[in-house]
Amino acid sequence: MEKLKVGVIGTGSIAKHRHLAEYRANDQVEIVAVCDINEARAKEVGALFGVTKTFTDYHDLLKEDVDAVSVCTPNYLHAPISIAALKAGKHVLCEKPMATSEEEANAMIAAAEKSGKTLMIGHNQRFVASHQQAKDWIATGKLGKVYSFRTAFGHPGPEAWSADGDRSWFFKKEEAFIGAMGDLGVHKTDLVRYILGEEMVEVAAMVETSAKKNADVDDNAVLILKTESGIIGTLATSWSYNGNEDNSTVIYAENGVLRLEDNKDFSVIYHKNDGTTETFSLGKIQSNEEGGQVSTGVIDHFVDSILTGKAPLITGEEGKKSLLVILGAIASNETKQIVKL
Repeated sequence: MEKLKVGVIGTGSIAKHRHLAEYRANDQVEIVAVCDINEARAKEVGALFGVTKTFTDYHDLLKEDVDAVSVCTPNYLHAPISIAALKAGKHVLCEKPMATSEEEANAMIAAAEKSGKTLMIGHNQRFVASHQQAKDWIATGKLGKVYSFRTAFGHPGPEAWSADGDRSWFFKKEEAFIGAMGDLGVHKTDLVRYILGEEMVEVAAMVETSAKKNADVDDNAVLILKTESGIIGTLATSWSYNGNEDNSTVIYAENGVLRLEDNKDFSVIYHKNDGTTETFSLGKIQSNEEGGQVSTGVIDHFVDSILTGKAPLITGEEGKKSLLVILGAIASNETKQIVKL
């Protein structure tokens, strides 16, 4: 079978360590071209993956014979590049957050519908085995009624991860739009929606820039969320968790307490009301025992969605719903009011 031809726009760390690495590992894919405004980086990263066609203008890449593209740019470019790619007849996998406004998200969704091409947003937390287990248990009633939750995603910041270190676009409002909430918080918003199978209807938030002197975006935020059935919980996101990363979620329910990614040995711990505990080791979040990275599942799912014609797990609509919660949090912090979603 002829391979799916893909291009990657933006060759920073997320492209290098996730998209390009996972495309290369998929035997149904051929990486055709890469693009970055930093020509040297485009050529360097392209060479690592055996890609000879490199561009500095994404419009030029979109003229190539490619079936699909990954959009791995700073946040403010997600919507315009995704829309241009869809209009050019390409399937699109866009990094999160999908856009910087509801209007941009709507325009992306409309472009996908008009083109008939796949639009998927890269919310990788849905593919983590412990999170899928939790969703199944809640849906089938194992936990009973869910009362509350708390979820967190925090680490020391993107300096060590970003290709530009402490000079990264992550810290610049005009390019990033939002900081830790866009980098990490939108992931956990999407995850809680996915696990609970419910939409958020209200959000209250406190948002600060307290840890990063070089940032004009948020680096710490705490959100209080309420779902349509009345489940309330908290979401904390931070670039100031020095030391070990916190990527945990806890579900407080009628039949016990479920802890996800909250223990180094067990990815799932279920403390039941009868005093017994169930533990499961379902693998680390996108890492292996040696500390390296394994597949997020995002690329393989995107490729399969294109080849089978099935809608992806995270459509543009799903990405928009998670974005709207974060936009609501910004409004809540600015007005010091609870915001209805």
